[in-house]
Amino acid sequence: MNVASRTAGPAFRHRMVRGDLTLVTRDGEPLRGRPVTIEQAGHAFGFGNIGFDFIALANDEGGASRANVFGGAAADLAPSLVEPWFDLYNLVTLPFYWRAFEPERGRPDTERLHRTAQWFIDRGAKVKGHPLVWHTLAPRWLLDIPTDEVEQVVRARIRREVTDFADVIQTWDAINEAVILPVFDREPNAITPLGQRLGRVETVRLAFDTARAARPSVTLILNDFDMSEAYEHLIEACLEAGIAIDGLGLQSHMHQGYWGEERTLAVLERFARFGLPLHMSETTLLSGHLMPPEIEDLNDYQVPEWPSTPEGEERQADEIVRHYTTLVAHPAVSSATYWGFTDNGSWLGAPSGIVRADGTPKPAYHALRRLIKDEWWLAPTTLVTDDGGRITVEGFAGDYRVSIDGAEALVDLGQPGTVERQVVLV
Repeated sequence: MNVASRTAGPAFRHRMVRGDLTLVTRDGEPLRGRPVTIEQAGHAFGFGNIGFDFIALANDEGGASRANVFGGAAADLAPSLVEPWFDLYNLVTLPFYWRAFEPERGRPDTERLHRTAQWFIDRGAKVKGHPLVWHTLAPRWLLDIPTDEVEQVVRARIRREVTDFADVIQTWDAINEAVILPVFDREPNAITPLGQRLGRVETVRLAFDTARAARPSVTLILNDFDMSEAYEHLIEACLEAGIAIDGLGLQSHMHQGYWGEERTLAVLERFARFGLPLHMSETTLLSGHLMPPEIEDLNDYQVPEWPSTPEGEERQADEIVRHYTTLVAHPAVSSATYWGFTDNGSWLGAPSGIVRADGTPKPAYHALRRLIKDEWWLAPTTLVTDDGGRITVEGFAGDYRVSIDGAEALVDLGQPGTVERQVVLV
């Protein structure tokens, strides 16, 4: 039997699929002894990044538009970033920070973000919305709402977004940073008092239950930056309270230095015990100087310039390979989202992108691409079907393109293990 395979070490066996394909005509006749080209077309694992750079482009807006309301590259740079972005990523996070999404009550930016989500879908990416509930960047006008009415306004916001984007967004960060939410005091907001009144668990329930009631099939993530036991305790309490959590978001903004394999694995093991898919939801690695270790709240570090340096770029490239290798090797991790494609508009102005401010790729871009599209990718391979029209494909789980004499079909081999598929070609 013919086999096209991609060599992978034992650390990645849980990501691999063996696809036994039977190629037939439209009449069901096996295509015997035919040369077949098989190539990988996509990964089942979610390789993601934010899509803030492309909101203006997706909406055909000029440079004087609202291009940077959510941050990201200037409109004139965005076109040059499209191909390199999609060459790496199959998952995008779009911003639904309430303050920017609905700066004036009753006038949400629905059409613009919906068009952006569709733009990504048309190019093969899945879309996640971030977030439905968050104390930070809550709208100013929410402070004018009577305290006893805030909960209903929040619920209405959740229902609206989950419903209005049902055709383009299946996955949401239901609530962001709930551990700190009731004690957040950096600025006045109407969500923290709500969290104080309800408590953490019931605030999480508010987000999850309201979203699921509006759309039962939605995938809802609990997302946080707090990797301490406090987050574990919150997860335990929420699960014991019967809240249906579909996945856990783990942030890893490494502005003070790469965690290293040992710490990363320890974090993954601690949260994998809940039996839920782990989403490394926000990862950054710097290509410039590191933030001083004594800074407790990363937001407190503000410098006029934070340049990318040649030495920092080499360090970032090495660390991104080590980090992604660790994540993909762990069976509980289902996706990894890097937080920022370019240094333009990056969080805190840090040199955290894998593309420089001028749009040229850093070594980290090339290093990550070698992993995703070389080491973890099946290149075009020619096989010959046997007497039953069969070939066998082994590689990383994902989509595969099968073609004979110009006729082609896309085959879903997204489930690791052994699967059988009949492929109709001519």
